[in-house]
Amino acid sequence: MNLEQATLAECFDAVVNQRRSVRGFLNKPVARELVEHIFTLASRAPSNCNTQPWATHVVGGTKLEQLREILPLNTLRGRMTLDYPYEPKYHGVYQERQYDAANQMYGAVGLERKDKEQRQEVFMRNYTFFGAPNVAFLFLPEHFGLREAADVGMYAQTLMLALTAHGLASCPQTSLGFHADAVREVLEVDASQKLLFGISFGYEDTSDPINNTRMGRAPLAETTVFHDT
Repeated sequence: MNLEQATLAECFDAVVNQRRSVRGFLNKPVARELVEHIFTLASRAPSNCNTQPWATHVVGGTKLEQLREILPLNTLRGRMTLDYPYEPKYHGVYQERQYDAANQMYGAVGLERKDKEQRQEVFMRNYTFFGAPNVAFLFLPEHFGLREAADVGMYAQTLMLALTAHGLASCPQTSLGFHADAVREVLEVDASQKLLFGISFGYEDTSDPINNTRMGRAPLAETTVFHDT
């Protein structure tokens, strides 16, 4: 490995290790030129047969404020629509990781499991995008399936790494997929576009205690098998 490759590797390692889900943002706009540059980088993500099936709507300004009002109200009234089914029950080690993540997040703001009402208030911040100045909604054309949904996942990870590399924070939110009809209506998106999830992004509010959360990762041996003998 030459010096240039070593420097590139170090930079990439730093970006991957720095990327995390941030749930508190500053009320500070992100320059349009920077946003366009980052989303251009994200479009370099791989996809089946180079179909590039993601349909991304980046929202700020008036329409974002509309959604900040509508989504919490719809949630409280039970007015939710999903384009893709959601099974919230995890089992075994996956449930253990889910509980650990929740305990860390709520613990960062001083809440215990018994504090259900306050925990619900923290959860509801999903629908105001944690105060972020922008959110990207990721849609998939209705004729695509699981393979192409995986492509959107690769695009989303590329996007979040690009945001991190340029000094911005982000949070992927499957919870936003619970309001597919409302999002389509506000953004005037055709019904043939199916909402997978959203990603809030902007500048991190380092004074928000919820951002002190640091989620761990399972040891490599728990998730990866090497077949090399």
